Amino acid sequence: MNDPLKSYLAGQKLIVTIVQKGIASKIVGITKKAGAQGGTILLGRGTGIHEYKKLFGIALDPEKEIILTLADQQNIAPILDAIVQQAKLNKPGNGVSFVLDVPRAAGMVHLLPFAGLNKGEDRQMQVPQYDLIVTIVDKGFGDRIVDISKEAGAEGGTILYGRGTGIHEKAKLFGIPIEPEKELVLTLIPRKKTSSVLDAILKKGELCKPGKGIAFVLNVEKTAGINHPAG
Repeated sequence: MNDPLKSYLAGQKLIVTIVQKGIASKIVGITKKAGAQGGTILLGRGTGIHEYKKLFGIALDPEKEIILTLADQQNIAPILDAIVQQAKLNKPGNGVSFVLDVPRAAGMVHLLPFAGLNKGEDRQMQVPQYDLIVTIVDKGFGDRIVDISKEAGAEGGTILYGRGTGIHEKAKLFGIPIEPEKELVLTLIPRKKTSSVLDAILKKGELCKPGKGIAFVLNVEKTAGINHPAG
């Protein structure tokens, strides 16, 4: 019998890129030339438009495109360089890109012969300074989460739209009553502020109460497009 664990890829990274609407397809094209297999484009929006003109140095526009690029660790540097050049992330206001670790990935059988951790360290990999707080709440509460985060020290966030599943089969998912539409709030935060921002989200967002939502933290390994020191 085949071992199902052998169908998993190790040593994968997820590059998350947030840019203004209209250039995501070009970014996916350039990343494929740099070694990526493709990408997934999601639509979202920036927050705090009337209060703040910039988020992590990015000029805020209501509509955003979020590109998810899964790639082998050894290809991260050239892919990220391609993204920075195509989206001009070295200039303030054009966008942000960051790298998340993916312990295991499935569904890319054509890559299995080449799977494995890269033995060498990326010399350009910076010391981790940021975390990504992901908060999932019912539609209409995303802006409240962003406001809470900003009060606690964050600069804003990006809201994505989704929906609950199993509506007709189950009433709850992870203890949360499922509604057709959900909002996912992505908050990129300097690591030293993570605890205070997460604590504020849990308390003021009432996520400690059943059915209010869920929040979790992911380690960010590398960033591009943040044009000020973590602080």
